[in-house]
Amino acid sequence: MHKLSLPVPGDDALAASSALQQLIIDDICQHQGWIPFSRYMELALYAPDLGYYSGGATKLGKDGDFTTAPEMSSLFGAALATLASHIFTHTRAEIMEFGAGTGKLALDFLSECQLSGIAIDRYFIVELSGELRARQEELLKSFPQVTWLQEMPDSFSGLVLGNEVLDAMPVDLVIKTADGWREVGVAVVDEDSSPRLIYRELAGQLCHPDKIAQIPDADALPVGYLTEVHAVASGFMRSIARMLLKSQGTTAAIFIDYGFPAAEYYHPQRLQGSLMCHYRHHAHPDPFYLPGLQDITAHVDFTAMARAALDEGLELLSYSSQAGFLMAAGIAGLLTRTPADQVMQYLPQANALQKLVSPAEMGELFKVLIVGQRLELPENLLRLDRSHRL
Repeated sequence: MHKLSLPVPGDDALAASSALQQLIIDDICQHQGWIPFSRYMELALYAPDLGYYSGGATKLGKDGDFTTAPEMSSLFGAALATLASHIFTHTRAEIMEFGAGTGKLALDFLSECQLSGIAIDRYFIVELSGELRARQEELLKSFPQVTWLQEMPDSFSGLVLGNEVLDAMPVDLVIKTADGWREVGVAVVDEDSSPRLIYRELAGQLCHPDKIAQIPDADALPVGYLTEVHAVASGFMRSIARMLLKSQGTTAAIFIDYGFPAAEYYHPQRLQGSLMCHYRHHAHPDPFYLPGLQDITAHVDFTAMARAALDEGLELLSYSSQAGFLMAAGIAGLLTRTPADQVMQYLPQANALQKLVSPAEMGELFKVLIVGQRLELPENLLRLDRSHRL
């Protein structure tokens, strides 16, 4: 086991992780001793009953491994609902959320709609995890508009939401060698009769050019440069685009996540990529530590995400920082509903808002990509548009 100074899990959790590691080792053995990193990440996060998102461990909030914006403050979901009220003057009042987690974003969104008289016909949640769906059903039981789906429908007209969903999609790893780009995957070594998962380059062949097509000036990057490419997330964006286009109506999709445009993502100084793991609010770089018990993520290449949607025929409506987006959506005004002299209620909300919009916190690292068709966004949001950076 890797020697990291992290909290020790219980016996049941260790047993589940060991079972998942054996499943991964078996998969590697069935594929001539090597699998792409994206396959490893898929199994570590989504293997039935054992993967991080498909198992039963608590993932979000103070008792989990990381905290998302909706868990931080109900103002986040309320601000999204405020913006949606403008969008619903042009499109059907239907929502489809991916990566709904505990259901907190849906709860805050629908609560704000209820408070402000914003009519919502249906709120779809696409959820593959039975454990997460059960938590969502309990939290959202007072909102009959909510319907759960196990897969993306062929057609949808309305507003798609995805908060921190793209970063959880499996990525491939590639490295620049003296001979060219090679793929880095996962293999197994035996140490003292104990198998251990390791990184290993795919020997004997260079990456197909399509694999590194999204990397600007790939030939100019230094030897030893290791980074991620986002084929799965790009495919997801293409599927979203086809779903929205098939409706032939006015539609939009909002994706909020941490990441960069391609020119920043693949900067020559970002030599080791952005892959990161989260375990009980500790961040570290080892994806092979206790598989199934930790989250594995990579920052989002927003240029690749936008290009995938545009290639299918959607329009790029906006790209902005989370801070600019939330301020344009009216989050500061939502805070003023709580009088400042009610200190016990006001201060926690003000502190959470500061984390959401501060450049030193989430405000600048997190970006908001909006794609759609036949929709004009509010002028105050368009003034903050950074699409030229993509």
